[in-house]
Amino acid sequence: MNDATQSYSIQPENQKVTNLLSIDVEDYFQVSAFERVSPEAGWGARELRVEGNTERVLSLLDAAGIKATFFVLGWVAERCPQLVRCIAEGGHEVASHGYGHKRVGLQSQAEFREDVRRSKALLEDLSGSEVSGYRAPSYSISRQIPWAFDELLEAGYRYDSSIFPIRHDFYGIPDWPRFIGPAVKIADGSWQSANVANGEPTLVEVPISTVRIGGKNLPIAGGGYFRLLPYVVTRWGLQRINRTEGQPFVFYLHPWEFDPGQPRFQGAGWKSNFRHYLNLDKTEGRFRRLLGDFHFGTIRAGLNL
Repeated sequence: MNDATQSYSIQPENQKVTNLLSIDVEDYFQVSAFERVSPEAGWGARELRVEGNTERVLSLLDAAGIKATFFVLGWVAERCPQLVRCIAEGGHEVASHGYGHKRVGLQSQAEFREDVRRSKALLEDLSGSEVSGYRAPSYSISRQIPWAFDELLEAGYRYDSSIFPIRHDFYGIPDWPRFIGPAVKIADGSWQSANVANGEPTLVEVPISTVRIGGKNLPIAGGGYFRLLPYVVTRWGLQRINRTEGQPFVFYLHPWEFDPGQPRFQGAGWKSNFRHYLNLDKTEGRFRRLLGDFHFGTIRAGLNL
């Protein structure tokens, strides 16, 4: 059975595919690639650039008439409450990126419980609406920490968008189905796609999109991959998901990716620097083209929540 038949479509028949656009609202000093050289204890002394960069993204979306899902970090929301209100008042979805941008595998279950509940309550208070979705820092929910889904469910989240079905040194569940579908807890306590396991679905999983070539899932839908690959390659892969597979794709970016003038870190290593700083000056231009080439909406609207 292929991925397209394992998943379910969230699109009405004979209608243009509405893809799901997401922005992970965190600042340049909070990314996992810099966690060694920029620990959380020092964040308060760093120049805060996330508000201005997110406002730039909001302006681009407003000009294009597009709504998106903003996964907002609780740490940012506490310091920039008006930004959260602005996102909500603009008709965008406010969702949770957790509170402190600590990878899930580096937290205990109790720490994770506090993190996801604290951020949800904070964002709901600021936005005035239910927070339905969660995305883990660096897509860090893995099969080694199945309790993460239990905690999200108990906290009242209705969907998760933390699984990247690829292999990566920070994240990935490569054998997870590529398209949106319900997840279920099975007898051994682990979580699986409801398409390949028996049980009652409890959360909807919204995986980050990949293109399948030569029997492998390859990243195509955002972040450093969007800056690394020529735009024509990205567009080809995304069009293939829409036209050949008949599925919406899930795209993501960060506000700091629109900011080539951000302060630079030393000592993080060449790989981290390459991933973070490559082609920052090209993000905005490519993003404008993306908004013109595809149809987008929020995750919550796409899931009819």
